[in-house]
Amino acid sequence: MTTEASAPPPGAAGTDGRLTQLTRLGEWAGRLELSDIPKRVVDFASSHLLSQLAAIRTGLRQGDGRRLVGALGPPFQADTAQSARVLAAAGAWLNLDDTAYAGHLGPSTVGVPVAFAYARRLSGAELLRAVVLADECAARVTAAATLGPFRGQTALHTHIVGAVAGRLACERAPAEQWHNALSLALSAPPWTLLRGFVTSDARLLHVPVAVRMGLDACDAAAGGLRGAPDIIEHPDGFLGQFATVPLPDAVTLGLGERWHTETLSFKLHPGGPGIDAAIDCAIELHRDLGAELGAWDAADVADVAVECSVYTLFAARKAEPYLAGPRSPVGALVLTTPYPVATALLTGRLTIEDFTQPQVSSAERWQLADKVRLVHDTTMTRALLAGDAPFGEALRQAGAQGVAWLKEFGGAQLADLAPETTPPAKDFTTASKPTPARVRVTLRDGRVLTRELSVPHGGIGPELRASHAGLMAEKFRAAGGAAAVVEAWPRLATLAPPDLRALLEQALAP
Repeated sequence: MTTEASAPPPGAAGTDGRLTQLTRLGEWAGRLELSDIPKRVVDFASSHLLSQLAAIRTGLRQGDGRRLVGALGPPFQADTAQSARVLAAAGAWLNLDDTAYAGHLGPSTVGVPVAFAYARRLSGAELLRAVVLADECAARVTAAATLGPFRGQTALHTHIVGAVAGRLACERAPAEQWHNALSLALSAPPWTLLRGFVTSDARLLHVPVAVRMGLDACDAAAGGLRGAPDIIEHPDGFLGQFATVPLPDAVTLGLGERWHTETLSFKLHPGGPGIDAAIDCAIELHRDLGAELGAWDAADVADVAVECSVYTLFAARKAEPYLAGPRSPVGALVLTTPYPVATALLTGRLTIEDFTQPQVSSAERWQLADKVRLVHDTTMTRALLAGDAPFGEALRQAGAQGVAWLKEFGGAQLADLAPETTPPAKDFTTASKPTPARVRVTLRDGRVLTRELSVPHGGIGPELRASHAGLMAEKFRAAGGAAAVVEAWPRLATLAPPDLRALLEQALAP
């Protein structure tokens, strides 16, 4: 007797009759339980939640954050979708959102689950499940398009997927609704224009627009609308427009084994992730300079060399046309290196307030910033490309096409720095994000002080895997969060719905 494989359900297959990437992803997501997820991954999700709540707190207390609330309403309101958009926007625009392989995930993958878990009176366990699912789905689709025109905060498709997954996980939606909502949402993703993103308040609306698209697609799918099931991989689909080297298999590769959630790096300072290591070095050098000189100022410094990888240089090149000293838009300042490094050297820290008046008009900061120069270090670029995030794993999956992409992205010299092609990682238990920097301060009297860091504090690697819970507790408290929230956080997975609602309210209370 012979048996025939059952046909895929209606709307689940592509033109070749096989299950598509989004169908497989939706079926996996619809079945996943918190008990299926390794504890180490759940712990990362817990830290991600607390970290993103700290970012939201910081965003809400700024002038632009208050204007956002004036326009869209408070973070918790009767309109759950609007609540999700406010939470997502507040946690994104200051570059305090955490990154993974691949994408700046938290604005949608935390903001949307928090809004819907609060509104639907879910438990702490249900919230954690939703965050893991949102992280996994958003990171996988973003990884598939990493070798393309958009990365970082300009990749708004990340938040389309994060919004769909975060909401549907909270609603316990069936698989068919998952793949229909995802395919509908990915049929018309936003295309970010750098001019508006860097120079205007439009950056406050970019993430809410993507979240709105995702949530509207959920409503449409619940009402019976269907999307193109092969929208990811079809030549006329998402990757056909949003990837130079499409990696469709990244969407479902190693489901249940490759947990993208454990590739998260946590933001400790404002600014693009390419400058994190340099800021950490500058903070340490502030202490060194104090020990060496006692009182000092910018006039004591002759030169500040920041040796770095092409990752840092690329962000600086994008920001450079928009820089105008103290009149620079915040969207450019958070991407560049000189002003943040100068500020950290002079003050021993870097906070959101350093990008606002009156701090941003400090003559001494700009005097020192004028002495900061970037120097490409090829060894650091080799280390960057050999890591997992931000795009080392994508290069491995792309193989020879990845090397060709590097050549197009940065020239033959950059392609020559790529490591030998190896198979994609089976899991991310040893993931790393090396974005190295060496900061060398030369004083006017000839003395030289140097600090170097391969993986920034908060960057994924062995140190973070051992300490992320404590580190995120410190970040939350530094953002003005209540000590009682930090004390209760280790019990998040056991919280009943009323207790979770009270904790979330307390976490965002002024």
